[in-house]
Amino acid sequence: MTLAHTDPSRHDRTDRGAPALVLGPLLRFVDKSRATIWVETDRATAVRIDTSVGVSAQTDTWGVGGHHYAIVVLEGLPADTQVDYSVVLGDDTGSDAVWPPDGEQCRLRTAAVGADVTIAFGSCRRGDTYDEESLGRIGADALVGLAHRVNTEAPQRRPDLLMLLGDQVYADDPSPEILARLHRHRAQTGGQGGAVPGRGALDDEVADEICDLEEYTWLYAESWGTPEVRALMAAVPSCMILDDHDLRDDWNSSMDWRRTVTAAPWWPRRVVGAFTSYWIYQHLGNLSPESLAADPVYAAVRGAATDTEREQILADFALRADAEPDSARWSFVRDLGTTRLIVIDSRCSRDLDPERRTMLDDTEWQWLRTVATETDARHIVFGTSLPYLMLPALHHLEQWNEAVAQGAWGPRAAKLGEKLRLELDLEHWAAFDNSFDAMADLVGDLTSRATPPASVVWLSGDVHCSYVAEAELVGRATPDTTLCQLTMSPFRNPLERPVRAVNRIAVKAPMVKLMRALAKRAGAGPSPMSWKATAGPWFDNGVMSLTVSGERISVRVEHAFVDDDGAQRLSQTHVADLTAGPPSSAAQ
Repeated sequence: MTLAHTDPSRHDRTDRGAPALVLGPLLRFVDKSRATIWVETDRATAVRIDTSVGVSAQTDTWGVGGHHYAIVVLEGLPADTQVDYSVVLGDDTGSDAVWPPDGEQCRLRTAAVGADVTIAFGSCRRGDTYDEESLGRIGADALVGLAHRVNTEAPQRRPDLLMLLGDQVYADDPSPEILARLHRHRAQTGGQGGAVPGRGALDDEVADEICDLEEYTWLYAESWGTPEVRALMAAVPSCMILDDHDLRDDWNSSMDWRRTVTAAPWWPRRVVGAFTSYWIYQHLGNLSPESLAADPVYAAVRGAATDTEREQILADFALRADAEPDSARWSFVRDLGTTRLIVIDSRCSRDLDPERRTMLDDTEWQWLRTVATETDARHIVFGTSLPYLMLPALHHLEQWNEAVAQGAWGPRAAKLGEKLRLELDLEHWAAFDNSFDAMADLVGDLTSRATPPASVVWLSGDVHCSYVAEAELVGRATPDTTLCQLTMSPFRNPLERPVRAVNRIAVKAPMVKLMRALAKRAGAGPSPMSWKATAGPWFDNGVMSLTVSGERISVRVEHAFVDDDGAQRLSQTHVADLTAGPPSSAAQ
Protein backbone atom coordinates (compact mmCIF):
# COMPACT_ATOMS: atom_id res chain seq x y z
CA MET A 1 0.00 0.00 0.00
CA THR A 2 1.25 3.48 -0.84
CA LEU A 3 -0.09 6.52 0.95
CA ALA A 4 -0.77 9.56 -1.22
CA HIS A 5 1.09 12.80 -0.61
CA THR A 6 -0.98 14.99 -2.92
CA ASP A 7 -4.46 16.44 -2.58
CA PRO A 8 -6.74 15.28 -5.43
CA SER A 9 -9.30 17.99 -4.69
CA ARG A 10 -6.78 20.46 -6.11
CA HIS A 11 -6.28 18.65 -9.40
CA ASP A 12 -7.14 20.52 -12.60
CA ARG A 13 -10.29 18.38 -12.96
CA THR A 14 -12.17 21.02 -10.89
CA ASP A 15 -11.24 23.67 -13.46
CA ARG A 16 -12.77 21.46 -16.15
CA GLY A 17 -16.09 21.44 -14.34
CA ALA A 18 -16.00 17.79 -13.27
CA PRO A 19 -17.16 16.81 -9.77
CA ALA A 20 -14.37 16.52 -7.22
CA LEU A 21 -13.71 15.07 -3.80
CA VAL A 22 -13.75 17.56 -0.95
CA LEU A 23 -12.86 15.03 1.76
CA GLY A 24 -12.26 11.32 1.84
CA PRO A 25 -12.45 8.61 0.90
CA LEU A 26 -12.69 7.34 4.48
CA LEU A 27 -12.65 3.57 4.83
CA ARG A 28 -15.00 2.90 7.75
CA PHE A 29 -16.47 -0.58 8.24
CA VAL A 30 -14.67 -3.71 6.95
CA ASP A 31 -15.36 -7.40 7.61
CA LYS A 32 -14.66 -10.59 5.67
CA SER A 33 -16.79 -9.65 2.66
CA ARG A 34 -17.99 -6.05 3.02
CA ALA A 35 -16.68 -2.51 3.31
CA THR A 36 -18.20 0.96 3.62
CA ILE A 37 -16.50 4.02 2.16
CA TRP A 38 -17.51 7.60 3.03
CA VAL A 39 -16.91 10.62 0.78
CA GLU A 40 -17.73 14.32 0.61
CA THR A 41 -17.96 15.86 -2.87
CA ASP A 42 -18.19 19.40 -4.16
CA ARG A 43 -21.60 18.88 -5.83
CA ALA A 44 -24.42 16.39 -6.29
CA THR A 45 -23.10 13.42 -8.23
CA ALA A 46 -23.00 9.65 -8.50
CA VAL A 47 -20.21 7.95 -6.54
CA ARG A 48 -18.86 4.60 -7.66
CA ILE A 49 -16.24 2.42 -6.02
CA ASP A 50 -14.37 0.06 -8.34
CA THR A 51 -12.12 -2.70 -7.00
CA SER A 52 -9.34 -4.92 -8.27
CA VAL A 53 -11.44 -8.02 -7.53
CA GLY A 54 -14.26 -7.05 -9.89
CA VAL A 55 -16.67 -5.84 -7.22
CA SER A 56 -18.22 -2.39 -7.77
CA ALA A 57 -20.95 -0.38 -6.05
CA GLN A 58 -22.55 2.97 -6.78
CA THR A 59 -24.82 5.43 -5.00
CA ASP A 60 -25.89 9.07 -5.33
CA THR A 61 -24.82 11.80 -2.95
CA TRP A 62 -27.26 13.63 -0.70
CA GLY A 63 -26.89 17.25 0.28
CA VAL A 64 -27.04 19.14 3.58
CA GLY A 65 -26.22 22.81 3.90
CA GLY A 66 -24.65 22.99 0.46
CA HIS A 67 -22.34 20.02 1.17
CA HIS A 68 -22.68 16.62 -0.51
CA TYR A 69 -22.05 13.20 1.00
CA ALA A 70 -22.29 9.50 0.24
CA ILE A 71 -21.51 6.17 1.85
CA VAL A 72 -20.87 3.40 -0.64
CA VAL A 73 -21.35 -0.19 0.55
CA LEU A 74 -19.21 -2.87 -1.10
CA GLU A 75 -20.45 -6.45 -0.76
CA GLY A 76 -19.16 -9.78 -2.02
CA LEU A 77 -15.45 -9.09 -1.41
CA PRO A 78 -13.17 -12.11 -0.92
CA ALA A 79 -11.99 -12.71 2.65
CA ASP A 80 -8.36 -12.17 3.72
CA THR A 81 -7.54 -10.27 0.55
CA GLN A 82 -5.70 -7.07 -0.32
CA VAL A 83 -8.17 -5.16 -2.50
CA ASP A 84 -7.18 -2.10 -4.52
CA TYR A 85 -10.02 0.39 -4.96
CA SER A 86 -10.71 3.65 -6.74
CA VAL A 87 -13.37 6.36 -6.39
CA VAL A 88 -15.21 7.42 -9.53
CA LEU A 89 -17.49 10.48 -9.64
CA GLY A 90 -20.10 11.26 -12.29
CA ASP A 91 -22.91 9.54 -14.14
CA ASP A 92 -22.86 7.22 -17.14
CA THR A 93 -22.54 10.13 -19.55
CA GLY A 94 -19.30 11.30 -18.02
CA SER A 95 -17.34 9.94 -15.07
CA ASP A 96 -13.77 10.06 -13.91
CA ALA A 97 -11.62 8.43 -11.24
CA VAL A 98 -10.71 10.98 -8.55
CA TRP A 99 -8.90 8.69 -6.11
CA PRO A 100 -6.20 7.57 -5.75
CA PRO A 101 -4.08 10.33 -7.23
CA ASP A 102 -2.07 9.55 -10.33
CA GLY A 103 0.66 7.02 -9.69
CA GLU A 104 -0.62 6.12 -6.24
CA GLN A 105 -2.41 3.05 -4.92
CA CYS A 106 -5.25 2.72 -2.41
CA ARG A 107 -5.82 -0.65 -0.84
CA LEU A 108 -8.13 -2.14 1.79
CA ARG A 109 -7.75 -5.51 3.44
CA THR A 110 -10.69 -7.76 4.24
CA ALA A 111 -10.76 -9.72 7.49
CA ALA A 112 -9.43 -13.24 7.85
CA VAL A 113 -10.74 -16.04 10.05
CA GLY A 114 -8.40 -16.72 12.95
CA ALA A 115 -6.00 -13.89 12.19
CA ASP A 116 -4.49 -11.57 14.80
CA VAL A 117 -6.37 -8.30 15.30
CA THR A 118 -4.72 -4.96 16.04
CA ILE A 119 -6.62 -1.86 17.14
CA ALA A 120 -4.66 1.41 17.05
CA PHE A 121 -6.31 4.07 19.17
CA GLY A 122 -6.06 7.43 20.92
CA SER A 123 -7.89 10.72 21.28
CA CYS A 124 -7.56 14.48 21.47
CA ARG A 125 -6.17 15.77 18.21
CA ARG A 126 -5.97 19.37 17.14
CA GLY A 127 -6.08 20.04 13.42
CA ASP A 128 -3.51 22.85 13.43
CA THR A 129 -1.01 23.18 10.61
CA TYR A 130 2.45 21.64 10.55
CA ASP A 131 4.46 24.82 10.26
CA GLU A 132 7.41 25.42 12.55
CA GLU A 133 5.36 27.41 15.04
CA SER A 134 2.65 24.73 15.38
CA LEU A 135 5.15 21.89 15.65
CA GLY A 136 6.92 23.81 18.39
CA ARG A 137 3.71 24.64 20.23
CA ILE A 138 1.82 21.34 20.12
CA GLY A 139 4.32 18.88 18.68
CA ALA A 140 4.27 16.21 16.00
CA ASP A 141 1.00 14.59 14.91
CA ALA A 142 0.78 10.92 15.89
CA LEU A 143 -1.58 10.18 12.99
CA VAL A 144 0.96 11.51 10.49
CA GLY A 145 3.56 9.34 12.17
CA LEU A 146 1.21 6.36 11.98
CA ALA A 147 0.60 7.09 8.29
CA HIS A 148 4.33 6.92 7.66
CA ARG A 149 4.67 3.64 9.56
CA VAL A 150 1.73 2.09 7.71
CA ASN A 151 3.20 3.24 4.43
CA THR A 152 6.58 1.63 5.08
CA GLU A 153 5.60 -1.61 6.83
CA ALA A 154 4.38 -4.83 5.30
CA PRO A 155 0.58 -4.69 4.70
CA GLN A 156 -0.13 -7.48 7.21
CA ARG A 157 1.38 -5.39 10.02
CA ARG A 158 -0.86 -2.37 9.64
CA PRO A 159 -3.75 -1.90 12.11
CA ASP A 160 -7.01 -3.66 11.44
CA LEU A 161 -8.85 -0.70 12.94
CA LEU A 162 -8.10 2.90 13.86
CA MET A 163 -10.25 4.02 16.79
CA LEU A 164 -10.65 7.75 17.50
CA LEU A 165 -11.84 8.05 21.08
CA GLY A 166 -13.16 11.58 21.19
CA ASP A 167 -12.17 15.19 20.58
CA GLN A 168 -11.63 14.64 16.87
CA VAL A 169 -12.32 18.37 16.55
CA TYR A 170 -12.14 21.28 19.00
CA ALA A 171 -15.25 23.35 18.48
CA ASP A 172 -14.54 25.50 21.53
CA ASP A 173 -10.85 26.04 20.77
CA PRO A 174 -10.26 26.12 17.01
CA SER A 175 -6.85 26.56 15.43
CA PRO A 176 -5.54 30.07 14.62
CA GLU A 177 -6.29 29.45 10.95
CA ILE A 178 -9.89 28.41 11.58
CA LEU A 179 -10.35 31.26 14.06
CA ALA A 180 -9.29 33.80 11.44
CA ARG A 181 -11.67 32.24 8.91
CA LEU A 182 -14.45 32.29 11.49
CA HIS A 183 -14.00 36.00 12.15
CA ARG A 184 -13.99 36.79 8.43
CA HIS A 185 -17.09 34.67 7.88
CA ARG A 186 -19.06 36.33 10.64
CA ALA A 187 -17.95 39.80 9.60
CA GLN A 188 -19.35 39.10 6.13
CA THR A 189 -22.65 37.80 7.54
CA GLY A 190 -23.27 40.44 10.18
CA GLY A 191 -21.89 38.28 13.00
CA GLN A 192 -24.43 35.50 12.54
CA GLY A 193 -22.69 33.18 10.10
CA GLY A 194 -25.13 30.74 8.57
CA ALA A 195 -27.74 31.01 11.31
CA VAL A 196 -30.63 28.54 11.19
CA PRO A 197 -33.94 30.41 11.62
CA GLY A 198 -35.32 29.96 15.11
CA ARG A 199 -32.24 28.07 16.30
CA GLY A 200 -30.65 30.80 18.42
CA ALA A 201 -28.46 33.84 17.93
CA LEU A 202 -24.77 34.17 18.74
CA ASP A 203 -23.25 36.42 21.38
CA ASP A 204 -19.78 37.39 22.57
CA GLU A 205 -19.44 34.24 24.68
CA VAL A 206 -19.03 32.13 21.55
CA ALA A 207 -17.41 34.70 19.28
CA ASP A 208 -14.33 32.48 19.03
CA GLU A 209 -16.15 29.15 18.90
CA ILE A 210 -17.63 26.97 16.17
CA CYS A 211 -21.42 27.08 16.22
CA ASP A 212 -23.12 25.74 13.08
CA LEU A 213 -22.80 23.06 10.43
CA GLU A 214 -20.90 25.19 7.94
CA GLU A 215 -18.28 26.06 10.55
CA TYR A 216 -18.01 22.45 11.73
CA THR A 217 -17.26 21.34 8.16
CA TRP A 218 -14.13 23.50 8.28
CA LEU A 219 -12.90 21.62 11.34
CA TYR A 220 -13.30 18.22 9.68
CA ALA A 221 -11.65 19.41 6.48
CA GLU A 222 -8.73 20.73 8.51
CA SER A 223 -8.43 17.61 10.66
CA TRP A 224 -8.84 14.94 8.00
CA GLY A 225 -7.77 16.82 4.87
CA THR A 226 -4.03 16.63 5.54
CA PRO A 227 -2.67 14.44 2.72
CA GLU A 228 -0.95 11.90 4.98
CA VAL A 229 -3.92 11.55 7.32
CA ARG A 230 -6.35 11.48 4.42
CA ALA A 231 -4.49 8.61 2.81
CA LEU A 232 -4.18 6.75 6.13
CA MET A 233 -7.94 6.92 6.66
CA ALA A 234 -8.55 5.78 3.09
CA ALA A 235 -6.61 2.59 3.77
CA VAL A 236 -7.25 1.70 7.44
CA PRO A 237 -10.83 1.14 8.68
CA SER A 238 -11.90 3.56 11.40
CA CYS A 239 -14.49 3.98 14.11
CA MET A 240 -15.13 7.02 16.30
CA ILE A 241 -16.97 8.28 19.34
CA LEU A 242 -17.55 11.83 20.51
CA ASP A 243 -16.36 13.60 23.63
CA ASP A 244 -16.83 17.04 25.10
CA HIS A 245 -14.76 19.21 22.74
CA ASP A 246 -16.76 17.88 19.79
CA LEU A 247 -19.41 20.15 21.32
CA ARG A 248 -17.99 22.13 24.30
CA ASP A 249 -15.58 21.62 27.19
CA ASP A 250 -17.10 19.82 30.22
CA TRP A 251 -20.20 18.88 28.23
CA ASN A 252 -22.70 17.17 30.55
CA SER A 253 -20.26 17.14 33.45
CA SER A 254 -23.02 18.02 35.93
CA MET A 255 -26.60 19.23 36.16
CA ASP A 256 -25.35 22.69 37.14
CA TRP A 257 -23.28 22.88 33.95
CA ARG A 258 -26.23 21.79 31.87
CA ARG A 259 -28.70 24.25 33.42
CA THR A 260 -26.33 27.12 32.74
CA VAL A 261 -25.34 26.32 29.18
CA THR A 262 -28.76 25.23 27.89
CA ALA A 263 -30.18 28.60 28.97
CA ALA A 264 -27.80 30.41 26.59
CA PRO A 265 -29.50 31.69 23.40
CA TRP A 266 -26.77 30.18 21.20
CA TRP A 267 -27.06 26.65 22.62
CA PRO A 268 -29.72 25.28 20.21
CA ARG A 269 -27.70 26.42 17.22
CA ARG A 270 -24.55 24.81 18.65
CA VAL A 271 -26.40 21.56 19.26
CA VAL A 272 -27.75 21.48 15.71
CA GLY A 273 -24.31 22.14 14.23
CA ALA A 274 -22.52 19.67 16.49
CA PHE A 275 -24.90 16.72 16.22
CA THR A 276 -25.64 17.20 12.53
CA SER A 277 -21.95 17.24 11.67
CA TYR A 278 -21.14 14.38 14.05
CA TRP A 279 -23.91 12.26 12.55
CA ILE A 280 -22.64 12.91 9.03
CA TYR A 281 -18.87 12.83 9.49
CA GLN A 282 -18.46 10.31 12.30
CA HIS A 283 -21.54 8.32 13.32
CA LEU A 284 -22.75 6.95 9.97
CA GLY A 285 -19.43 5.28 9.28
CA ASN A 286 -19.54 3.51 12.64
CA LEU A 287 -22.53 1.48 11.49
CA SER A 288 -22.42 -1.90 9.81
CA PRO A 289 -24.15 -2.15 6.42
CA GLU A 290 -27.23 -3.78 7.99
CA SER A 291 -27.41 -1.12 10.74
CA LEU A 292 -27.02 1.59 8.13
CA ALA A 293 -29.85 0.12 6.05
CA ALA A 294 -32.11 -0.05 9.11
CA ASP A 295 -31.37 3.44 10.43
CA PRO A 296 -34.58 5.55 10.21
CA VAL A 297 -32.81 8.91 10.22
CA TYR A 298 -30.50 7.84 7.41
CA ALA A 299 -33.50 6.61 5.42
CA ALA A 300 -35.34 9.89 5.99
CA VAL A 301 -32.33 11.98 4.99
CA ARG A 302 -31.73 9.99 1.79
CA GLY A 303 -35.43 10.07 0.96
CA ALA A 304 -35.87 13.81 1.45
CA ALA A 305 -36.46 15.84 -1.71
CA THR A 306 -34.32 18.87 -0.88
CA ASP A 307 -31.38 20.02 1.21
CA THR A 308 -33.78 22.15 3.23
CA GLU A 309 -35.84 19.11 4.19
CA ARG A 310 -32.70 17.20 5.16
CA GLU A 311 -31.44 20.10 7.26
CA GLN A 312 -34.75 20.21 9.10
CA ILE A 313 -34.77 16.44 9.69
CA LEU A 314 -31.28 16.56 11.17
CA ALA A 315 -31.92 19.73 13.17
CA ASP A 316 -34.99 18.18 14.79
CA PHE A 317 -33.06 14.95 15.41
CA ALA A 318 -30.16 16.87 17.00
CA LEU A 319 -32.32 18.89 19.37
CA ARG A 320 -34.25 15.80 20.40
CA ALA A 321 -31.03 13.82 20.97
CA ASP A 322 -29.75 16.56 23.26
CA ALA A 323 -32.99 16.99 25.22
CA GLU A 324 -33.96 13.28 25.28
CA PRO A 325 -30.75 11.21 25.28
CA ASP A 326 -32.54 7.89 24.94
CA SER A 327 -33.97 9.02 21.58
CA ALA A 328 -30.60 8.44 19.90
CA ARG A 329 -27.85 5.87 20.34
CA TRP A 330 -24.26 6.79 19.54
CA SER A 331 -22.76 3.63 21.07
CA PHE A 332 -22.08 0.72 18.73
CA VAL A 333 -20.54 -2.74 18.42
CA ARG A 334 -17.97 -4.20 16.06
CA ASP A 335 -16.92 -7.84 16.01
CA LEU A 336 -13.32 -8.41 14.94
CA GLY A 337 -12.59 -12.12 14.82
CA THR A 338 -12.84 -13.43 18.38
CA THR A 339 -12.95 -9.88 19.79
CA ARG A 340 -16.12 -7.91 20.52
CA LEU A 341 -15.46 -4.17 20.55
CA ILE A 342 -18.17 -2.22 22.37
CA VAL A 343 -17.78 1.52 21.92
CA ILE A 344 -19.64 3.41 24.65
CA ASP A 345 -21.12 6.89 24.49
CA SER A 346 -19.97 8.16 27.89
CA ARG A 347 -20.98 11.76 27.21
CA CYS A 348 -24.50 12.16 25.76
CA SER A 349 -26.43 9.49 27.61
CA ARG A 350 -25.59 10.47 31.18
CA ASP A 351 -28.18 10.78 33.93
CA LEU A 352 -27.15 13.99 35.69
CA ASP A 353 -29.74 13.93 38.46
CA PRO A 354 -27.61 14.58 41.59
CA GLU A 355 -29.61 11.97 43.47
CA ARG A 356 -28.59 9.10 41.18
CA ARG A 357 -25.81 10.35 38.86
CA THR A 358 -24.82 7.71 36.28
CA MET A 359 -22.46 7.71 33.32
CA LEU A 360 -25.11 5.91 31.25
CA ASP A 361 -28.86 6.22 31.69
CA ASP A 362 -30.95 3.10 32.24
CA THR A 363 -31.68 2.57 28.54
CA GLU A 364 -28.03 2.84 27.52
CA TRP A 365 -26.84 0.67 30.39
CA GLN A 366 -29.26 -2.11 29.53
CA TRP A 367 -28.03 -2.02 25.95
CA LEU A 368 -24.43 -2.24 27.16
CA ARG A 369 -25.15 -5.22 29.41
CA THR A 370 -26.97 -7.00 26.61
CA VAL A 371 -24.25 -6.63 23.97
CA ALA A 372 -21.53 -7.55 26.50
CA THR A 373 -23.24 -10.70 27.79
CA GLU A 374 -24.88 -12.06 24.65
CA THR A 375 -21.57 -12.86 22.96
CA ASP A 376 -19.14 -15.73 23.42
CA ALA A 377 -16.24 -13.62 22.12
CA ARG A 378 -12.93 -14.52 23.73
CA HIS A 379 -12.02 -10.85 24.25
CA ILE A 380 -14.36 -8.07 25.38
CA VAL A 381 -12.99 -4.61 24.61
CA PHE A 382 -14.81 -1.53 25.86
CA GLY A 383 -14.02 1.70 24.02
CA THR A 384 -14.92 4.65 26.23
CA SER A 385 -13.54 8.14 25.72
CA LEU A 386 -13.22 8.64 29.49
CA PRO A 387 -11.00 6.10 31.29
CA TYR A 388 -12.78 3.59 33.46
CA LEU A 389 -9.67 3.16 35.64
CA MET A 390 -7.98 6.49 36.31
CA LEU A 391 -4.54 6.90 37.82
CA PRO A 392 -5.23 5.71 41.39
CA ALA A 393 -4.96 8.95 43.40
CA LEU A 394 -7.13 10.77 40.84
CA HIS A 395 -9.74 8.03 41.12
CA HIS A 396 -10.02 8.61 44.87
CA LEU A 397 -10.11 12.38 44.37
CA GLU A 398 -13.11 11.98 42.08
CA GLN A 399 -14.76 9.58 44.54
CA TRP A 400 -14.32 12.18 47.29
CA ASN A 401 -15.64 14.96 45.10
CA GLU A 402 -18.79 13.08 44.12
CA ALA A 403 -19.53 12.17 47.74
CA VAL A 404 -19.11 15.80 48.85
CA ALA A 405 -21.21 17.05 45.91
CA GLN A 406 -23.89 14.57 46.93
CA GLY A 407 -24.05 16.23 50.36
CA ALA A 408 -21.77 14.04 52.49
CA TRP A 409 -20.35 17.13 54.21
CA GLY A 410 -23.47 19.26 54.13
CA PRO A 411 -25.20 21.57 51.62
CA ARG A 412 -22.57 24.31 51.67
CA ALA A 413 -19.78 21.83 50.91
CA ALA A 414 -21.99 20.25 48.26
CA LYS A 415 -22.08 23.53 46.32
CA LEU A 416 -18.30 23.78 46.56
CA GLY A 417 -18.03 20.17 45.40
CA GLU A 418 -20.05 20.94 42.27
CA LYS A 419 -17.81 23.91 41.50
CA LEU A 420 -14.69 21.80 41.93
CA ARG A 421 -16.21 19.14 39.68
CA LEU A 422 -16.26 21.71 36.87
CA GLU A 423 -13.02 23.51 37.64
CA LEU A 424 -10.94 20.34 37.95
CA ASP A 425 -12.72 18.21 35.31
CA LEU A 426 -13.74 15.60 37.90
CA GLU A 427 -16.20 13.78 35.65
CA HIS A 428 -14.79 10.39 34.77
CA TRP A 429 -16.22 6.99 35.71
CA ALA A 430 -14.88 7.42 39.24
CA ALA A 431 -17.09 10.51 39.61
CA PHE A 432 -20.13 8.40 38.70
CA ASP A 433 -19.76 5.82 41.43
CA ASN A 434 -23.01 4.01 40.60
CA SER A 435 -21.77 3.36 37.08
CA PHE A 436 -18.26 2.43 38.22
CA ASP A 437 -19.72 -0.24 40.49
CA ALA A 438 -22.15 -1.42 37.80
CA MET A 439 -19.26 -1.92 35.37
CA ALA A 440 -17.40 -3.95 37.98
CA ASP A 441 -20.53 -6.08 38.48
CA LEU A 442 -20.72 -6.62 34.73
CA VAL A 443 -17.09 -7.75 34.68
CA GLY A 444 -17.89 -10.09 37.55
CA ASP A 445 -20.72 -11.61 35.54
CA LEU A 446 -18.48 -12.07 32.51
CA THR A 447 -15.61 -13.63 34.42
CA SER A 448 -17.80 -16.00 36.44
CA ARG A 449 -19.05 -17.81 33.36
CA ALA A 450 -18.20 -21.46 32.85
CA THR A 451 -15.99 -20.25 30.00
CA PRO A 452 -14.93 -16.70 30.88
CA PRO A 453 -13.40 -14.39 28.30
CA ALA A 454 -9.63 -14.42 27.99
CA SER A 455 -9.55 -10.65 28.55
CA VAL A 456 -11.66 -7.64 29.38
CA VAL A 457 -9.98 -4.42 28.30
CA TRP A 458 -10.93 -0.74 28.47
CA LEU A 459 -9.50 1.52 25.76
CA SER A 460 -9.73 5.23 26.54
CA GLY A 461 -8.37 8.71 25.95
CA ASP A 462 -9.39 12.21 27.14
CA VAL A 463 -6.94 12.79 29.99
CA HIS A 464 -3.93 13.95 27.90
CA CYS A 465 -1.65 11.35 29.40
CA SER A 466 -1.12 7.69 28.60
CA TYR A 467 -0.67 4.63 30.78
CA VAL A 468 -1.19 0.89 31.10
CA ALA A 469 -3.02 -0.35 34.20
CA GLU A 470 -3.57 -3.98 35.19
CA ALA A 471 -6.54 -4.80 37.39
CA GLU A 472 -8.39 -7.41 39.40
CA LEU A 473 -11.79 -7.69 41.03
CA VAL A 474 -11.58 -7.22 44.78
CA GLY A 475 -12.25 -10.46 46.64
CA ARG A 476 -12.69 -12.45 43.45
CA ALA A 477 -9.85 -14.13 41.60
CA THR A 478 -10.10 -14.16 37.81
CA PRO A 479 -7.09 -16.29 36.82
CA ASP A 480 -8.47 -17.04 33.37
CA THR A 481 -9.25 -13.42 32.44
CA THR A 482 -6.84 -10.54 32.01
CA LEU A 483 -8.28 -7.19 33.09
CA CYS A 484 -6.58 -3.99 32.02
CA GLN A 485 -7.05 -0.32 31.20
CA LEU A 486 -5.17 1.12 28.23
CA THR A 487 -5.30 4.91 27.99
CA MET A 488 -3.78 6.89 25.10
CA SER A 489 -4.12 10.64 24.84
CA PRO A 490 -3.28 12.85 23.06
CA PHE A 491 -2.80 12.22 19.36
CA ARG A 492 -1.80 15.89 19.19
CA ASN A 493 -2.64 18.25 22.07
CA PRO A 494 -0.13 17.92 24.92
CA LEU A 495 -0.90 18.62 28.56
CA GLU A 496 0.48 21.68 30.34
CA ARG A 497 3.59 20.88 32.36
CA PRO A 498 2.17 21.76 35.82
CA VAL A 499 -0.68 19.30 35.28
CA ARG A 500 1.81 16.63 34.20
CA ALA A 501 3.37 16.83 37.67
CA VAL A 502 -0.02 16.12 39.25
CA ASN A 503 -0.43 13.00 37.11
CA ARG A 504 3.06 11.77 37.96
CA ILE A 505 2.38 11.81 41.69
CA ALA A 506 -1.08 10.27 41.21
CA VAL A 507 0.56 6.83 40.96
CA LYS A 508 2.76 7.24 44.04
CA ALA A 509 1.73 5.09 46.99
CA PRO A 510 1.71 7.91 49.63
CA MET A 511 -0.59 10.07 47.48
CA VAL A 512 -2.84 7.13 46.70
CA LYS A 513 -3.11 6.38 50.42
CA LEU A 514 -3.89 10.02 51.24
CA MET A 515 -6.60 10.35 48.59
CA ARG A 516 -8.14 7.02 49.55
CA ALA A 517 -8.38 8.17 53.16
CA LEU A 518 -9.96 11.46 52.05
CA ALA A 519 -12.57 9.63 49.98
CA LYS A 520 -13.30 7.30 52.90
CA ARG A 521 -13.84 10.25 55.25
CA ALA A 522 -16.48 11.56 52.83
CA GLY A 523 -18.27 8.24 52.97
CA ALA A 524 -17.04 6.71 49.72
CA GLY A 525 -17.21 2.94 49.95
CA PRO A 526 -14.42 0.52 49.07
CA SER A 527 -13.79 0.03 45.39
CA PRO A 528 -14.85 -3.26 43.79
CA MET A 529 -11.79 -3.05 41.52
CA SER A 530 -8.09 -3.03 42.39
CA TRP A 531 -5.45 -1.85 39.94
CA LYS A 532 -2.13 -0.16 39.45
CA ALA A 533 -0.37 1.57 36.58
CA THR A 534 2.28 -0.84 35.30
CA ALA A 535 3.62 1.49 32.60
CA GLY A 536 3.49 5.25 32.18
CA PRO A 537 2.26 7.84 32.61
CA TRP A 538 3.53 9.42 29.41
CA PHE A 539 2.57 12.88 28.14
CA ASP A 540 3.84 13.21 24.58
CA ASN A 541 1.64 12.96 21.50
CA GLY A 542 1.28 9.33 20.52
CA VAL A 543 -0.75 6.30 19.54
CA MET A 544 -1.30 2.98 21.32
CA SER A 545 -2.10 -0.40 19.79
CA LEU A 546 -3.82 -3.44 21.31
CA THR A 547 -3.11 -6.73 19.54
CA VAL A 548 -5.18 -9.86 20.09
CA SER A 549 -3.45 -13.09 19.12
CA GLY A 550 -5.44 -16.18 19.99
CA GLU A 551 -5.93 -16.09 23.78
CA ARG A 552 -3.19 -13.51 24.32
CA ILE A 553 -3.18 -9.73 24.23
CA SER A 554 -0.30 -7.28 23.98
CA VAL A 555 0.16 -3.52 23.88
CA ARG A 556 2.46 -1.28 21.87
CA VAL A 557 2.99 2.39 22.77
CA GLU A 558 4.49 4.83 20.27
CA HIS A 559 5.16 8.54 20.56
CA ALA A 560 5.47 11.14 17.82
CA PHE A 561 8.54 13.22 17.11
CA VAL A 562 9.99 15.40 14.36
CA ASP A 563 13.11 13.85 12.84
CA ASP A 564 16.23 15.63 11.60
CA ASP A 565 14.64 16.07 8.16
CA GLY A 566 11.56 17.74 9.63
CA ALA A 567 9.33 14.70 9.04
CA GLN A 568 6.83 13.51 11.66
CA ARG A 569 7.52 9.96 12.80
CA LEU A 570 6.71 7.47 15.58
CA SER A 571 9.16 5.99 18.05
CA GLN A 572 8.32 2.87 20.05
CA THR A 573 8.19 3.63 23.77
CA HIS A 574 6.80 0.48 25.34
CA VAL A 575 5.70 -2.99 24.34
CA ALA A 576 4.33 -5.67 26.66
CA ASP A 577 2.45 -8.95 26.78
CA LEU A 578 -0.52 -8.37 29.07
CA THR A 579 -1.69 -11.95 29.40
CA ALA A 580 0.45 -12.89 32.39
CA GLY A 581 -2.42 -12.05 34.77
CA PRO A 582 -3.28 -9.32 37.27
CA PRO A 583 -0.61 -7.52 39.30
CA SER A 584 0.62 -9.24 42.45
CA SER A 585 0.00 -6.13 44.56
CA ALA A 586 -2.33 -3.41 43.39
CA ALA A 587 -2.25 0.24 44.36
CA GLN A 588 -5.98 0.42 44.95
